[in-house]
Amino acid sequence: MNSTTIVCNSLGHTYPNGVQAVSGVNVSITQGEVISVVGQNGSGKTTLVKHFNGLLKPTDGNVMVGELDTLEHSVGVLAQQVGYVFQNPNHQIFAASVWDELSFGLKNIGLEEEMIEKKVKQIAEEFSLTEYLDLNPYRLGFSLRKTVGMASIIAMEPNVIILDEPTTGQDFLGVKNIRDSIHNLKKEGKTVVVVSHDMPLVAEETDRVLVMCDTELIFDDSPSKLFANNEVLDKTNLKPPQISSFTTSVGISKSNNAILSVDDALKAV
Repeated sequence: MNSTTIVCNSLGHTYPNGVQAVSGVNVSITQGEVISVVGQNGSGKTTLVKHFNGLLKPTDGNVMVGELDTLEHSVGVLAQQVGYVFQNPNHQIFAASVWDELSFGLKNIGLEEEMIEKKVKQIAEEFSLTEYLDLNPYRLGFSLRKTVGMASIIAMEPNVIILDEPTTGQDFLGVKNIRDSIHNLKKEGKTVVVVSHDMPLVAEETDRVLVMCDTELIFDDSPSKLFANNEVLDKTNLKPPQISSFTTSVGISKSNNAILSVDDALKAV
């Protein structure tokens, strides 16, 4: 499998209205990492990740996707390496049927009809969408539309998949499918970047956390380090998962490493 390293060098972005959304970000993401990007609304996290596939272009510094400078290449070229699943599926879905939506990207990358049919059936089964293939996506509920959007990107097998607030508006089955998909992508050696306010998801499913605050990257380490760092938590108003707060309050967790799951708590006891 090819690898795609994303490198931001002094990345800055100022919108045309003069609002600076990202400033001075230096970060490197290597193939196979599962990373979350967190921060309060307006912190710059979504603006940051939209640079990874060229949806936004740097106004300062640069972003390299493998050997490609995003300033010099179109979204179409970069999307072959980095797939972006939007927070709102209505900004992504446009086809007349779920089948057409899942097959659109596969046609764009030049697969033959036989392979397209095979991959659509495979991805539909993986995401529990088989019974909806003939329906217009807009006849589905929000949770299922979001699942369709995610499945359509993963079907193309980019090296990097960005999930923007994947669990927002999802029901129990939708959240389970997302967690299962992250596990599967990790096993396949894919890079997964999750933008999220869902702290249990961040704690349990990602290996590294980037924290944005007031346009700047202020933290880059593991979830266990983040949820034990009161200074960063206080500055960003991020709330640790309940199990992390509980184990800290009763003295089970170590001072520099928060406990992230019930299983970990039981082992510590």
